[in-house]
Amino acid sequence: MLIGPLGWSELLIILFLVLLFFGPKRLPEVAEAIGKSIRRFKKSTQDIKDEIESKG
Repeated sequence: MLIGPLGWSELLIILFLVLLFFGPKRLPEVAEAIGKSIRRFKKSTQDIKDEIESKG
């Protein structure tokens, strides 16, 4: 297990599909967008947790 329920084999399959859909030239651009989305999601969930804790 690497990331949650995803293991190495699943991550390799996902990487292959991303390369297939977007091509190697757009891969850095796609990876950056995914990273930004994950950071925004984590920040939002942390903000919600902080707000709940401050009210409780």
